[in-house]
Amino acid sequence: MLYKDRSKPVPERVEHLLGLMTLEEKAGQLVQPFGWQTYEHKDGEIKLTDAFKEQVQGGGIGSLYGVLRADPWTGVTLETGLSPREGAEAVNAIQRYAIENSRLGIPILIGEECSHGHMAIGATVFPVPLSLGSTWNVELYREMCRAVARETRAQGGAVTYSPVLDVVRDPRWGRTEECFGEDAYLIGEMAVASVEGLQGERLDGEDSVAATLKHFVGYGSSEGGRNAGPVHMGRRELLEVDLLPFRKAVEAGAASIMPAYNEIDGVPCTTNEELLDGVLRGEWGFDGMVITDCGAIDMLASGHDVAEDGRDAAIQAIRAGIDMEMSGVMFGKHLVEAVRSGQLEEEVLDRAVRRVLTLKFRLGLFEQPYADPARAERVIGSTEHVELARQLAREGIVLLKNEGGVLPLSADAGKIAVIGPNADVGYNQLGDYTSPQPRSKVTTVLGGIRGKLDGTPERVLYAPGCRINGDSREGFDVALSCAEQADTVVMVVGGSSARDFGEGTIDLRTGASKVTGNAESDMDCGEGIDRMNLGLSGVQLELIQEIHKLGKPLVVVYINGRPIAEPWIDEHADAILEAWYPGQEGGHAIADILFGDVNPSGRLTVSVPKHVGQLPVYYHGKRSRGKRYLEDDSQPRYPFGYGLSYTEFSYGNLSLEADAIDVNGTTKVSIDVTNVGDRAGAEVVQLYIADVASAVTRPAKELKGFRKVFLQPGETQTVEFQVGPEQLQYIGRNYEPVVEPGEFRVHVGKNVNDTLSANLFVREG
Repeated sequence: MLYKDRSKPVPERVEHLLGLMTLEEKAGQLVQPFGWQTYEHKDGEIKLTDAFKEQVQGGGIGSLYGVLRADPWTGVTLETGLSPREGAEAVNAIQRYAIENSRLGIPILIGEECSHGHMAIGATVFPVPLSLGSTWNVELYREMCRAVARETRAQGGAVTYSPVLDVVRDPRWGRTEECFGEDAYLIGEMAVASVEGLQGERLDGEDSVAATLKHFVGYGSSEGGRNAGPVHMGRRELLEVDLLPFRKAVEAGAASIMPAYNEIDGVPCTTNEELLDGVLRGEWGFDGMVITDCGAIDMLASGHDVAEDGRDAAIQAIRAGIDMEMSGVMFGKHLVEAVRSGQLEEEVLDRAVRRVLTLKFRLGLFEQPYADPARAERVIGSTEHVELARQLAREGIVLLKNEGGVLPLSADAGKIAVIGPNADVGYNQLGDYTSPQPRSKVTTVLGGIRGKLDGTPERVLYAPGCRINGDSREGFDVALSCAEQADTVVMVVGGSSARDFGEGTIDLRTGASKVTGNAESDMDCGEGIDRMNLGLSGVQLELIQEIHKLGKPLVVVYINGRPIAEPWIDEHADAILEAWYPGQEGGHAIADILFGDVNPSGRLTVSVPKHVGQLPVYYHGKRSRGKRYLEDDSQPRYPFGYGLSYTEFSYGNLSLEADAIDVNGTTKVSIDVTNVGDRAGAEVVQLYIADVASAVTRPAKELKGFRKVFLQPGETQTVEFQVGPEQLQYIGRNYEPVVEPGEFRVHVGKNVNDTLSANLFVREG
């Protein structure tokens, strides 16, 4: 049949197939049920469920969500889940049944979560995006995305629900960890790398998956930092900031996009025709697939209350430009009858089906719907990918403080007490959207430090001290005893995005895991876990304060998914490392930094406030935002772009090739960066632009470029940036990009508050 002829153009194949389809088959292509419910895994055998078979025979299934996903939400555990080989075999069984038992033999689109690694058992767990952003290493992140695509496609996954391109404005939001940071330019650079890495040179390659950009749009600006809350944002800011990373990713060729749960100015993103049809498809020319987030259509009738019932919600969504529904409940229940009753035009249904089929053809699913189980076993969790996870974790760790050169630690400097609830709990360093892990796969901070002192295990003392949450001080005495015996104390504290993986809880006296029969969750971050403050949960601060009284050198390591505002620690700790959730190799990476085997090069991509009452503190606020409160100024504790090193870098000779250009012109900005210390290290050189006077108000500074450079002691490197219309433009009064003549300041330096500057004058063209 023509649609099976790979020599024919994709549009021709799509139209032929569409013309053969019944109404039920069309609607079936737009639904995405939960994939883990399609099979049963028992005694090593994979058996497809009767419900799945009936749905295939009754009109078909367009896609499945999370066939390979494993976590407490799915109920898939290490014991009941699928190994890499079994996962590929399960996908093959699903595809074979769908192809051989449906009238037209259309393959199923397998969609998987891959925010920081494929969310399947055995896959490599990389650092969370907030840590990945802190690397400021776009090329290394692109390499990670290639690895994630390789592992996912090896098991049969063909589309991923990443990257997350939300701009963080209120870090109380639990999903802060899933984002790259607070700056649209940096997020845009990571977005392009993500699309290029995940999708490769062609979508039908064996190492490529379709990228789904999310959450479109404004999701990181919810009211009060509450998940999916209303967004109050003007059109100019939306165009200039939140839409920028999405536009960059669409220009890079992203194949899919997911609207956000939230509303903007009263209109839910799921039915926002101005965004989905006007901006996305009309202005940007996006021709890919649009899929909802889970339950988003139902939310229109039960949450936003802009639809009378489920059918009304489904009709509104598909008319606005939605092509597929994750979970598939509303589309599956209502679309066929809506067309038959005349409530929905069949051409609207056809439009959505056409986009879904196009993606399947582009992915090569009609030619090769099956995975290679042997390849899945070989590729997934490979040594190469594990080392990449370690390198990303190293580069994402930010040194916030190092008073008196306490760090790096000496390998022969006495005993080290490793204390805190995150010192030896593997799940606490992995972040949300993570599959179950065997204990041996995750290296904790305690494990990493023990590895450094392998020949003298008696030099490493350990006590958890307390839990992340709760007010139990039962472990304080043991922790204090450990600290008293040590020469240096490393406190590993922070947060947890670990859901209940059945690991029980920690014995605060021995540090051993124990099963209590009572669920005791330490989760204080992650999706749906928003907070009122940014301090440490539970009695962690109290534990640190008690140990500080012993007078020992105190190193604090934060493992967490959002900024921590603890003024006492900032003032009293000798050294502070911000590690975010560093993934399965996090313990090794942190130990590499602590002992100086690796020089820290991470830089903040979110501003860290002194107090939650300062929020918002994101750096790109307007000049008119005010300078202080009664109690303190409005500056963050640690500004955007900040991070220390074990060496020192100096900046000099900032120059512009031309200090006056016309509105369409460009100039080269050069600066000399020198390593004036005695250790090799990497520096992140940051370029900011300030518009001195403009027709509408502008931020004080905006990031417009960065370079990560590695320098030997005494080495100088000249770093160059191009500045032209792309760096100088903004959204003007008519909501169109404009470069206004006038004076600009070009800033280059270590962070947003530590730069050298030069003036640039822009003339009329």
